[in-house]
Amino acid sequence: MPLLELRNLHKSYPDGWTLADVSFTVEQGEIVCLLGPSGCGKTTLLRLIAGLETPDSGQVLVDSKDVTHTPPHLRGFGLMFQEYALFPHKDVFGNVAFGLRMQGLSRRQVTARVAEALALVGLEGFEHRDVNQLSGGERQRVALARSLAPHPRLLMLDEPLGALDRNLRERLLDELPAILYRAGVTAITVTHDQEEAFALADRVVLMRDGRIVQVGAPEEVYRKPVSAWVARFLGLTNLVLAWVVAGEIETVLGKLVIGDWGSVTRHHESLAPNHQSLIPDSQLLIRPEAAQLSEDGLNVVRGIVIERSFRGGHYRLRIRHVSGQELTFDFPAGTRLPAVGGAIALSLDPGALALLPADDDTA
Repeated sequence: MPLLELRNLHKSYPDGWTLADVSFTVEQGEIVCLLGPSGCGKTTLLRLIAGLETPDSGQVLVDSKDVTHTPPHLRGFGLMFQEYALFPHKDVFGNVAFGLRMQGLSRRQVTARVAEALALVGLEGFEHRDVNQLSGGERQRVALARSLAPHPRLLMLDEPLGALDRNLRERLLDELPAILYRAGVTAITVTHDQEEAFALADRVVLMRDGRIVQVGAPEEVYRKPVSAWVARFLGLTNLVLAWVVAGEIETVLGKLVIGDWGSVTRHHESLAPNHQSLIPDSQLLIRPEAAQLSEDGLNVVRGIVIERSFRGGHYRLRIRHVSGQELTFDFPAGTRLPAVGGAIALSLDPGALALLPADDDTA
């Protein structure tokens, strides 16, 4: 039985924006991430779950009990905002203890809970520190400790790493899931950053224009996006118009058949959907890790290198295919690659290709 279940939530606003038909579940102990561009409805959905807003229709259930009209303070949820909202006149102990005192706990219980929460986030001994003197990462941990201290049934985090610099963000991407698992808390996070979502979540709920467009484990969403829009949002920009012909995918670029590329072998299962359900024009997704330097493998692509950049653990190469389309690929650091302006021949791994429905704006 899921801890949280949303059933057909709908919310409209006077300006015409609508959150429509949102349904999904969150299992006990799971970390689910609401992912999508700004304005897609992530924070609105979080507010509906928290009880800060009421849906026009639909239900919010917790342990199968309808809490759609239950006030926020009676739901037993925790909510942590990007700004942290720490009390500047209180020390670390006072900030973490605030919610516990509101619950009417004894002084001994409050002290024990504060110590427990600070230990979870790695801030043992910080009880009497001035929050104004803490680093950004330390303030983030205090806000997280304050959210965890009351032992919420569900913790909601709105852009929890958005205010941090890159180094702190990278470190906490690794640490935050471990903290949540140690606390034994079920969590919903909100972000517009797919890298953050993939690092934090057990499952991703991808949203667009007030609707859910895909739900799945991070690996599944990345490897099997349901549309060209999803692929582009995830940063997968190698998309080629295609259609299924005689067991292969014949590819076209701007109405022109690709010259030296002709067709793409589809022996891998990921390229074997129910062809009867496909409309004639589809999109072939070529993931950036698909290419190897080879003239003798499957699906040989030829072009000219127009950009090469070193990204630490890998090189990113942009090539102009003989058809004129530009494609981007990643190669391990140390790969001997042609210089900018040089010719290149690449072999594409069929397992890193996916056939998607024709693109549209309704997704």
